[in-house]
Amino acid sequence: MKAVLTPFKDLMVLEPTLFGDQRGYFFESYSKRSHLAVDIKIDFVQDNQSRSVKNVIRGLHFQNAPYAQTKLIRVLQGNIYDVVVDLRKDQPTFKNVYGIELSSENRLQLLIPKGFAHGFSVLSDVAEILYKCDEYYFQSSESGILYNDPELNIDWKVNVSDALVSDKDKKQPRLSEAKFEF
Repeated sequence: MKAVLTPFKDLMVLEPTLFGDQRGYFFESYSKRSHLAVDIKIDFVQDNQSRSVKNVIRGLHFQNAPYAQTKLIRVLQGNIYDVVVDLRKDQPTFKNVYGIELSSENRLQLLIPKGFAHGFSVLSDVAEILYKCDEYYFQSSESGILYNDPELNIDWKVNVSDALVSDKDKKQPRLSEAKFEF
């Protein structure tokens, strides 16, 4: 596995090693040993999977401390544009946005540390996403930021006026009004 650092502390793009031949391919989508080899020491406790159709935007979501989550995102089918916002006030990248296309074809994974809001848009007809979390879901800790907050000016790579967005995500607070504790 190859780990690529981003300009954000602890936010990494992971590229699994692919073994392929005329029959197809094989790769380890997760290996604690491979993670330890690149100094990733995270104990994941929960897997989540979602399926969405084209033009869906999900996010921006996070859990506040003490139940903040590190997430490892990968795409099983289709393409997404994955977006994170750094909410760690002590970092020079505070309030900055990072986006990357993840797909079943490129097999890239995004390791998102605690302290980031996360969301994605679906670029293909259908996308299935699997992500690991190092903390369980706690509704009382759940929070979010409005996906189309003008302060963030996120390019979701889909037409936002045609996007399919949940009522819950449409009602999230702007970044300037959001409460986050990391």
